[in-house]
Amino acid sequence: MATSAPPGCGSIHADYYRLCDTQEAWGIVLESLAAAGVLVTIFLICSLFFLICKVQDNSKRHMISIYFFFLLGTLGIFGLTFAFIIKANDRTLPTRFFLFGVIFALCFSCLLTHACNLNKLVRGRKPFSWVVLLLLIVSFALVQVVINIEYLVTKLVKQRDEFLKEPEKANKDFVMLLIYVLFLMALTFLVSMFTFCGSYKNWKRHGAHIFVTILFSIAIWVVWITMLTKGNAVLKQNMWDDPVVAIALVSNGWIFLIMYIVPEICFLTAPLKLEDYPPENDFCQPKFLKQTTGVDNRAYTQDEIVQGDLSYSPYSSHFQMKTIEPQNDFSIPRPKARTSPYHDYTGGKGPM
Repeated sequence: MATSAPPGCGSIHADYYRLCDTQEAWGIVLESLAAAGVLVTIFLICSLFFLICKVQDNSKRHMISIYFFFLLGTLGIFGLTFAFIIKANDRTLPTRFFLFGVIFALCFSCLLTHACNLNKLVRGRKPFSWVVLLLLIVSFALVQVVINIEYLVTKLVKQRDEFLKEPEKANKDFVMLLIYVLFLMALTFLVSMFTFCGSYKNWKRHGAHIFVTILFSIAIWVVWITMLTKGNAVLKQNMWDDPVVAIALVSNGWIFLIMYIVPEICFLTAPLKLEDYPPENDFCQPKFLKQTTGVDNRAYTQDEIVQGDLSYSPYSSHFQMKTIEPQNDFSIPRPKARTSPYHDYTGGKGPM
């Protein structure tokens, strides 16, 4: 039996009514916020490419790769919101189950990698190179990709109709599929707290951005998971399953932008401060040049120990040196006036 389209919607499929239904205003509000988030994220990505050449600090320049992948994940979060505004069907259900965990795993992997790098900087140690940072991000996020692929192949494809008919079962599986993401979130929260223990406090600002972002994200996730698994079932309002997740996506996306990426980009072009780092030779000079104390090489000091009257010198030879008797005079001789042969001449004649 055909139903009339709600006010604000024309001749479109019923699955898309939430995008235009003026009676259910939550769909229009969320898609507006998500669209605004997409535009802001694209603007920040362009700004990031523009600011690359203006970054003076080499350690901050290496973090640009973290910011780029984090913005890509945030862009995916805003885009995925539309998959939850649209009703669940054969096309949106696999998208929800696969992309939700992968996108959040990418974002939290970027935050975790950044926190690990900051733990080295706040203690005056050499930070990771940009290659290592990329490998850490990919390694952390790849685990969730493998988990989601296995789930889609083994279960969701075969039981898609059951999930559409039993939303409560789908919700529980959806949350169980995000256990690794919850682990990443908890680990990032723990690692970010250690960034406050270093000696170089200017780097602690970046750690504070991560800490506050994860704290708000944990609060959002606790609320939406509780509502999805318990709250809506108690209230007998399963029709709010999709709005709860969509609200969580938009809220978390804007938290990522406001609490983390915008302050980080603002500090990206800040001038280099010497107090942010230990003395330069700690990073640049080889270790054997920095060594000032240690055990002397006995092969070089054996003769000096035997003699007993010579102090150790790091530049002394290992050959046995003999005492050289000093010569009498090493001064440069000065010219002296020669005695004239006529010095004793008195002017008389000699004997004939």
